[in-house]
Amino acid sequence: MAIPMAGTESGLFTRICRPLGSGPFRVVVINHGSPTIAEDPLSMKPRPCDSELSAWFLARGFMVVSPMRRGFGQSGGPIKESSGSCETPDYVGAGLEGAKDIATVVDYVTGLTDARPYGAVVVGLSTGGWAVVAYDSLPHPRANALISLAGGRGAWAGGQPGLNCRPDLLARAAAAFARQATTPMLWLYAEDDRWFPPAVAVLLAHSYQQGGGKLDFIQLPATGGDGHFVFDRPGSSQIWGSWLGSYINDRNSGS
Repeated sequence: MAIPMAGTESGLFTRICRPLGSGPFRVVVINHGSPTIAEDPLSMKPRPCDSELSAWFLARGFMVVSPMRRGFGQSGGPIKESSGSCETPDYVGAGLEGAKDIATVVDYVTGLTDARPYGAVVVGLSTGGWAVVAYDSLPHPRANALISLAGGRGAWAGGQPGLNCRPDLLARAAAAFARQATTPMLWLYAEDDRWFPPAVAVLLAHSYQQGGGKLDFIQLPATGGDGHFVFDRPGSSQIWGSWLGSYINDRNSGS
């Protein structure tokens, strides 16, 4: 389906996976990252219902919503969330553009007849995770749990794994978002992430907390590959599932 968004011709192309039962279901919106260097953004597709992350939420009774932001996949149009050059990136602006798409999707799907209107969970991977960090700085009355998985921007500077474009500015942007954040977040990174290695992840978490943001920051052990993609590997929920479950339960009991 296409979710209408002002300023777009086709809307945000979205896949919705429903669990067994008749609802109303609690909603999770899972936000994608950016394509790899060799991948065309327009070739990207919404997350399959049987992916590890989708299946984990479906098994727990969630309606799983996987949108494509502006400029990606069948949503088409120009990419609005580009951060610009590696030397002078606009990480705040990039995050806020992604957050606009997230807000549009959350507000729309929580208005569906078989969805719960409140208590949505919002998850993002990589640049999608960064957009979720930005989303926390905006009003979001329909969501009460926000999760960033390997979140960030500016990875693979010059095409080199483990190198990042101006991590100092990324940390400054994290602190800026934290000053407006209202929901405690969960951030997960793997020790062998080749996009946002531990030094960058720790810097971001420290800056976010220094900015006043409330955060559970978890570094998962090395996964035996590029840990940036661990969240979609078959069986990987045994690694990260308990952290998501505990956080979501805590937010549910506290909201």
